This record gives sequence, structure tokens and C-alpha cells, in this order.
Amino acid sequence: MSKKDHKKSEKLTEEAAGSATKANIPELETHSISLEDYEAQLHLLQVELVKLQRHFIGCGDKILVLLEGRDAAGKDGSIKRIVEYLSPRETRVVALGKPSDRDRGAWYFQRYVAHLPTAEEFVLLNRSWYNRAGVEHVMGFCTQEQHEEFMQSVPKFEEMLVNSGIKLLKYYLDVSKTEQVGRLEERQRDPLKQWKTSPIDAVAVKHWKAYSEARDSMLLRTHTAVAPWRIVRADNKRLARLNLMRDILSRLHYAGKKNKLVQPDTDIAFEFTPDCIAARRLAR
Repeated sequence: MSKKDHKKSEKLTEEAAGSATKANIPELETHSISLEDYEAQLHLLQVELVKLQRHFIGCGDKILVLLEGRDAAGKDGSIKRIVEYLSPRETRVVALGKPSDRDRGAWYFQRYVAHLPTAEEFVLLNRSWYNRAGVEHVMGFCTQEQHEEFMQSVPKFEEMLVNSGIKLLKYYLDVSKTEQVGRLEERQRDPLKQWKTSPIDAVAVKHWKAYSEARDSMLLRTHTAVAPWRIVRADNKRLARLNLMRDILSRLHYAGKKNKLVQPDTDIAFEFTPDCIAARRLAR
């Protein structure tokens, strides 16, 4: 493709992205997007992420993104595309494993504090302290008292982080039961994805209702003005990745931002509100 054709393609892609956002058509979430269009839009958004990084390094900003969601919701794939072209010196992806005996005897948030961003850093937590509100609570890995203490403490903890200068963005990737079943089965078949399998996967669908109730409680009790939750409908991986990236970019200031390009489709990426549950905007 010539340089002229490439610029023309970028312009058309930006226009298409803007049109999709304005249309705000619910069906977009379940419709597909061609690989060619997806890759073109992904490229433009990755360029914006590089701009963002250049800006926050210059300003000394601290950015922390939390990605939560059920097993196979698409957290790994989304993170991979976000960090693909970012500087590894200023970008960290944190995915903590099973807590040690020492971790279990410490203040719950203690092992996460060590991974918080310092000036000029962009940190993504692939699952976070919200494990206690989800997996630990549903699977009985914590007591009811520990769960309740967490739910009361986390808004205060996050307010401290924000007041310290950390730009905190919280995302819940929401996937339907049918889609989760299909993705978990694919993990078992695909030798390149079997590293993702875990004993928790085997009972994820069995405990679907319990996870739904835990999710609703978590969102209702920990969504605050200081640290709001954003929902990303994730059944369509390509649209979820693009709109997650757009939402992150739209919420952070940086020089040279293409505002039209980074506006998410609000049917796919939107702020949580209590009426989302009653309106069934979350997978049941």
C-alpha cells in the first residue's frame, strides 16, 4: 500500500469509527467486524496509546488500570493489544498467582501495594484486589467476615490511591454464559491456549449464578465517584478490545489526542449504574 493509500485508509477508518459511535446501535455488540477493519482501527488506537505514554512520561503521571471479569472474558487478549507497542520500561502487567502463607497472614492489600505505579509508569492489573469480591468469595477461599471487611475497606483504599495522584481506571469485562462455555472448551482443545486452564475453570460455569450475584454486589458496593466502574461487553472480542482501548484513551489527557477516534460505542463500553442490573445490561 502506498503512503497516499495508507493515509486514505486511516481517514476512512476514523470516519467509520466515528459513525459507529454516533449510531449507538445495540446490535453492534453482537455483530462481527471484519479482520481488515479491526486491524486498521487497532493500529490507529495503538498509535494513540503511544502518544499517551509519551505524554505521561513527560508529565510524570501514574496510571493504574484494573481488568476484572469472569474466566475467559478476554482480559489477556485485551492487555496484549494494549501493551504491544508501549515501552516495556514504563509499562508493567501484573497477574498475581495464588497467595502464599505470608500473604494470607498480611494486610489484604499489602501484596498489591508493591505493584502500584510510580511516576511515569503505566500498570495493568490482570485481576486485582477484587479477587476477594469474586473468586475468593464464591469458592470459599475467604470467610464472610473477610469478604465484608474488604467491601467496606476498598472504597477508602482506592480513594487514598486517587488522592495520592494515581489515575485509577476500573473495568469489568462482561461475557455471556454461552460465550464463556465456548471459550473454555476452546482452551481445552487448543494446545496454544492450554496454559490458561486452571481448576477454577472446571467449575466456572457450574457457579455461574453465584458469580453473577457476587459481581452485582461488587459493582453496587464499590462503584464510587472517585473510582467508578466501567463495563465492557466482551462477547465480541474484537469490538471489546477496540472499545476498551477507546474508553481508556478518552478518559486520560494527552497531547495530540484524536477525540473523534477514541470515543467508545456506549452500548459496548459504558459506566456502571445501579439500573444496569435491573435493565439486564449485564450477562445473567
